Amino acid sequence: MTVTNCGRELRFDSAPESVVGMMPSQTELLIRLGVADSLVGQAQTDTSALPEDIADQAEGVPVLSTDTPPAREDLLAAEPDLVVSPTEYEFTAEQGFASIEQLGDNGARAYVATGGCADRRNTAEVTDVLTDIANLGEILRVPGAADDLAQAGRDRLAAVQAAVRDRPRPSVAQVYVEVNSLGAIGAGVEADIIEQAGGENVFDPDAPEFADFFAAEINPEEIVSRNPDAIVFGVASPGQEERTRAYLRETFPDVPAVQDDLLIAVPQSDLYPGTLGNIDAVETIAGRLYPEAF
Repeated sequence: MTVTNCGRELRFDSAPESVVGMMPSQTELLIRLGVADSLVGQAQTDTSALPEDIADQAEGVPVLSTDTPPAREDLLAAEPDLVVSPTEYEFTAEQGFASIEQLGDNGARAYVATGGCADRRNTAEVTDVLTDIANLGEILRVPGAADDLAQAGRDRLAAVQAAVRDRPRPSVAQVYVEVNSLGAIGAGVEADIIEQAGGENVFDPDAPEFADFFAAEINPEEIVSRNPDAIVFGVASPGQEERTRAYLRETFPDVPAVQDDLLIAVPQSDLYPGTLGNIDAVETIAGRLYPEAF
C-alpha cells in the first residue's frame, strides 16, 4: 500500500514491525491503535506524560531521548522500519537528528502528522489527527482499531459542537509567554482548537504577521486593544503556569479575561499537531468558555 504524507509517497509492502514514536503524543496513538508490541523506541518522553490508562504499556519501551528529538545515532541504532513524528523538525539533519533521507537509506519510513507538515502547519485543523489515525491504521494493518479510535474522536468533537451551537461566541486571545516576551497564535491547529471550542480568535490567521508562521511576537498593547473575553495559553509545568498567570494578571488587569478569571491553561503537549490532545484541548477550552453547557 502507498500513503501520501507531506508530499512524499510512502510505500509499505507489509505492516511495520519496529516502530518509534517521536513524541509521547505519537506513542499514545500507536498504543491506542494496538501496536504497543511493535514499539522499539519512544522519544522526548519528558515533554509530557502518557495517559495513566496506557502508561504501563510503554514501560519497557527504550527511551531514545527525553527533552529533544533523538540524536541520529540513537534513532538509527533502534533499527526502526517506521518513525512517527508530530512535525518535520524532528528530522532536521543540521540539528544532529536523522533526516528522512537517512532513515530511508536505513530501511525506515517517516510518517509526519498531517498538521505538522511544513506546507500544512499554518492551515492545520483538529480533524487532521483523524486523517493520521486512518493512515496509520492502514499502514499498520489495524483498520478496525483505527475506525473505532477515529469515531470516538468525531463523537467527542460533535458533542462539543452541539453544546456550544447557537451561543454567543466569546473573543479569545491565544498567547505564549517566555520570560518577558509575549507572542500571539493566530493560525495552525492551535487556532482551529479555539474555533472548534466555540471561541472567536481575536487574531486573524490571514493577517500578514501569520503569513509564514502560525505565531508572532506582539506588544502587550495588541492584547489590550483587542480586549479578549478569554486568554488561552499552553503550559509545560505547574511553575510555568503560575508565572504565566502572574504575568497576565499584572500586564492586563483591565482586560475582561483577567477580570473574569478566564485565563485558560492547556498542556502544551495538547497543542502539538497530530495528537488526541487536540480534542482534549477543545473540550477543556469549551468547558471554560461555556460552563453552563457541560
